[in-house]
Amino acid sequence: MNTNIDTIAALCTAPGKAAISIVRVSGPGAFDVADAVFRGSGPKPSERTAGTFLHGFVHGADTIVDSEGQDLDEVILLLYRAPQSYTREDVVELQGHGGQAAARRILAAVLEAGARLAGPGEFTRRAFLNGRIDLVQAEAVMDLINAQSNRAANCAIDQLEGHLSSYIGDTYNKILSTAADLEAVLDFDDGELPTPILPEIMERLKSSMVSINAVLKTWEEGRLLREGAVVVIAGRPNVGKSSLLNRLLGSDRAIVTDVPGTTRDTVEETLIVHGVPMRLVDTAGLRDTDCRIEQEGITRTQGMLSRADLTLYLVDAAMGPVDDDIQQLEACDNSTTVLVANKCDLAANLLELRTGTWEIEAQVSAATGQGIERLTELMAERLGVSADDATGIYISERHRMGLLNAKKHCEAAIEQLGSEDEGLIVTAATELRSALEGLGEIIGKRYDTALLDRIFSRFCIGK
Repeated sequence: MNTNIDTIAALCTAPGKAAISIVRVSGPGAFDVADAVFRGSGPKPSERTAGTFLHGFVHGADTIVDSEGQDLDEVILLLYRAPQSYTREDVVELQGHGGQAAARRILAAVLEAGARLAGPGEFTRRAFLNGRIDLVQAEAVMDLINAQSNRAANCAIDQLEGHLSSYIGDTYNKILSTAADLEAVLDFDDGELPTPILPEIMERLKSSMVSINAVLKTWEEGRLLREGAVVVIAGRPNVGKSSLLNRLLGSDRAIVTDVPGTTRDTVEETLIVHGVPMRLVDTAGLRDTDCRIEQEGITRTQGMLSRADLTLYLVDAAMGPVDDDIQQLEACDNSTTVLVANKCDLAANLLELRTGTWEIEAQVSAATGQGIERLTELMAERLGVSADDATGIYISERHRMGLLNAKKHCEAAIEQLGSEDEGLIVTAATELRSALEGLGEIIGKRYDTALLDRIFSRFCIGK
């Protein structure tokens, strides 16, 4: 169990107008706080059994309201006794009316009764320190809160239920067992080492490497599920960039006119494709101009292009790619750029649209919707997003770095064990210890305060 000796509290619901607000209190003094601020019929909260719901009122001290003991709000009080709670500590939740003033008054009363304001993610941090969840599951809590699609939410739930933890934990245990056997080999005198042992250990390490490589392959799609993809719509003025944005979104998000240079700044909106958030960015048309405002818009366009996961470069299907398009395409990455012919309803010879090494990959009409469904599928394909909405294991950047570290040390151990130099067995054993540290840090078998601070600082206060 964690050795926290203080009691924390925070507002767990978003501020603003709502049906209810929830103030959570956790720690050894949670029931003392409840006794101090809650007024209801029957025994005090501290004398009640776990799982009890009580109806009553929260009353405050004279520093909160004009009169000491005045009721602040009508509430439902929920009681959880350790270890059957989110934090595995005694926990009290006060459910009052939503709104700025009511929630703030309840929290103030709780803090005056002896609790302190919780830091970001401190409830989940205590859940980890008290052994209720591991670090991967703790991060899944934040992934679930930040999920922008059903697919992302389902993957977060899978992670919260321990699927990724189990996978990494199994790999950790396999390497731990291998490392233990290798350490035992060190007890043999020089020249007495049984011949089959080292090849068997190497094969077991190679099997663990297969597991590590398999989960490493999930990183890119996991990144897209968590962070989304930046998709920039670029091209010359009046090729239909804003019209395409509106068509993809199914709403008139961007202003559309026949006046070149209408879009002066980037316009952004999110589209969900196969569960992956795609941040669509409409940009200023790329051309030479003397207008300083338009020049600034073009500079911002170029900045967005440098950060894009995918670029949809539009050309006018009726005109075909012109010299300006060819010049702009020379600066684009072929692997992350899709050349799109728009206004195909007005063009006669679509199949003849080619320019150098670039080929028209999509032919659309933003005005009529022709080809839009195929373009959306192409966007997902180029980003490597599968159409299958099934959940799976998807690692984060932190997990990826830990796995790469473990992989590096396992590879070094395999190389040393294969050198036929028995003196390198000690070095190989050291490499495996380092590999275990990398995997252990992922799931929280090994951690320090700096790591926990880095992870939980991303959480909101109240979670």
